[in-house]
Amino acid sequence: MPLVRYRKVVILGYRSVARKDRGCEYGWVIWIKLPLLPTGKTSLAHQFVEGEFLEGYDPTVENTYSKIVTLGKDEFHLHLVDTAGQDEYSILPYSFIIGVHGYVLVYSVTSLHSFQVIESLYQKLHEGHGKTRLPVVLVGNKADLSPDREVQAVEGKKLAESWGATFMESSARDKQLTQGIFTKVIQEIARVENSYGQERRCHLM
Repeated sequence: MPLVRYRKVVILGYRSVARKDRGCEYGWVIWIKLPLLPTGKTSLAHQFVEGEFLEGYDPTVENTYSKIVTLGKDEFHLHLVDTAGQDEYSILPYSFIIGVHGYVLVYSVTSLHSFQVIESLYQKLHEGHGKTRLPVVLVGNKADLSPDREVQAVEGKKLAESWGATFMESSARDKQLTQGIFTKVIQEIARVENSYGQERRCHLM
């Protein structure tokens, strides 16, 4: 029976804000409050664990999920922390740093601001970990909403490459794409751990 390895992964993304749009009535400019626009990170986690697309949820509540994942001959107990969402001013708690093996950073391809916030969050994580390499998968979510796209795939790929991370675009409606995100973060954790092991061996020689 294979040893089940525990992996804690934190999912981070821009917190939802209420949209406002302008309307005009009888010569007056009025602001119309529109529904919240989450990045979809909770839907990604739910699709991965439960195998179904989650239409409605509270994007300001932190949730945890667990799932056993088999990769080849290895089994992993994947513990996901779906955070309540952040912005560029958020102070990341130590619980997002200590004991965490990897990260899934999610922005919406329909929101340039969510992409910019992810850059800020990564820098805070990088500093919190002592500016070491981090196992990260950068995810451009809502790729199915192409007409509303504000962030091109090449921009996400370029940002991930600057971090030494993996980039993927996804839609929480697509089960196969979603499975690939969390498989990839397990592989990224192993890749970073192996690179540190190789460095230690080099220093000992």
